[in-house]
Amino acid sequence: MTENLKIVATNRKAGFEFFLLDHFEAGLSLQGSEIKSVRAGQISLAEAYVDIENGREAWLVEAHIAPYEQANRFNHDPKRRRRLLLHKKEIRKMWDEVRQKGVTIVPLKVYLKNGRAKIEIALAKGKKLHDKRDSIARRDQERENAREARI
Repeated sequence: MTENLKIVATNRKAGFEFFLLDHFEAGLSLQGSEIKSVRAGQISLAEAYVDIENGREAWLVEAHIAPYEQANRFNHDPKRRRRLLLHKKEIRKMWDEVRQKGVTIVPLKVYLKNGRAKIEIALAKGKKLHDKRDSIARRDQERENAREARI
């Protein structure tokens, strides 16, 4: 069976701001006008994060899904909390990790998989300033190596 994937939005800063530890795929519980906006690519993960309540439910917070033009009065609130569909075991594992200092859950990308909205999230540990400098230096070195290889 071939999977039909269409990446709708990515959080490009996540890899720069955090060390990404464990990755998970979760379903998104959306309203009708929200899924239409997501399919049109009208979603932003810039300030979004994942919140776990009492170790039972996972929520996507601060993700902006633009209102759908044709939905007029039946539109959704662009910044509302959206429930993530995960297995209990996955939520428990994330809950245990998040209780440690410095670990958070960040969304990486939203995509459509066989017509359903999915989100890739990761457990992440914040980078310090010197870690970010190392990342920049490593990226610059790789760019130089690629440039020399072409010549």
